Amino acid sequence: MSRIAIVVKGYPRLSETFIAQEILGLERRGIPILIVALRQPYDPFIHDLHRQISAEVLYLPEYVKDDPARVARAKRWAERQPGYSEAKALFDADFARQPNADRRRRWAQGSVFAHELPEDIAWIHTHYLHTPCSAARYAAHLSGRGWSFSAHAKDIWTSPRWDLETKLNDAAWGVTCTRVNADHLKALAADPDKIELVYHGLDFSSFPQPSQEPSPRDGRGDPVRLVSVGRAVEKKGYDDLLAALARLPGDLNWHFTHIGGGELSDQLKHQADALGLTDKITWRGAQPREEVIAACREADLFVLPSKLAKSGDRDGLPNVLMEAQSMGLCCLSTRVSAIPELIRGGETGVLVPPADPGMLAEALEELICSPADRHRMGQAASARVRSDFASDPGLDRLAAKFKAILSANALSAKAATG
Repeated sequence: MSRIAIVVKGYPRLSETFIAQEILGLERRGIPILIVALRQPYDPFIHDLHRQISAEVLYLPEYVKDDPARVARAKRWAERQPGYSEAKALFDADFARQPNADRRRRWAQGSVFAHELPEDIAWIHTHYLHTPCSAARYAAHLSGRGWSFSAHAKDIWTSPRWDLETKLNDAAWGVTCTRVNADHLKALAADPDKIELVYHGLDFSSFPQPSQEPSPRDGRGDPVRLVSVGRAVEKKGYDDLLAALARLPGDLNWHFTHIGGGELSDQLKHQADALGLTDKITWRGAQPREEVIAACREADLFVLPSKLAKSGDRDGLPNVLMEAQSMGLCCLSTRVSAIPELIRGGETGVLVPPADPGMLAEALEELICSPADRHRMGQAASARVRSDFASDPGLDRLAAKFKAILSANALSAKAATG
């Protein structure tokens, strides 16, 4: 049976459980998959989800210098293919708009991708519209295959408009995971109908049901346990969170735990030291999902102060918020991107303006002191997220699209052989 090639930037990655969940869900629905990754894994752990995935992985060279002979063989092969002139013209047009080494690297990766693609691959589906999509698009044209995409967050909001429009109009179809994203991409596409909203959702089978007993901690005795899970990058807003924590009354007892790696980790630790918060914060670094679940089970409040980065990068619909809510953990976040699609302020959590440490501090103080409100909103959040954000509908929709492609490919192959 034919397979679908699913393209990712790196595999496996701790921060992309939604992709692992999707691949596993598609496998369980009978979709054979080849994973194509633009780089090797670098996280210190993997999730249990990754252990359950059976798909073969094809790793492309991250840089041309990693394997110049492999790249050279692929480029010589590409020049002999029927689709070479068309694919090269696409690359040349892109390079004229973005004449840099990164664009050349995507052409090299696309050539290796197409050269080494097994014959049983019927379709190429890429996660993200930026670099993985560039390599996948070139490979699709070189190999004569159709392609589609899943768009998420950074890839949408940091890519040049011309690049997005080019890819949207070239793809057969695409899905994206939030209403905000869908509206934006539809406005850029010549054919808006090819863009579809498909929420990732969650498979809640591995997440415990919420406790029915409210936490008694209110900041006067045992410390209220605050937790956040996210990469230490600008768009997560952890600098704002530290500034907000420093504004809390000195007699309020709390402890904050952060889980996640990231380029700003050291900078955030220095900021916490300068604010006199070191003794009240635990930095745990990257952790597997099992540890994330355990930390959320012990916590009283989940905080994710997302904001727009200077580059335009922003969160989409963070899985960690859905995970925390599913366990009945009250969430405090910001009105950024699709987060208001998930959290109903005052009902299933609390939302404050982004990049506003003052408002964040006020909300933190109120929630730390109000265990009954935290419990009420946590319970309501769990009920809603388990009802409206389950992964099955989205997975069923993607599986139906891929099954139609595989069936059509099988019919074509049968007709060709007579």
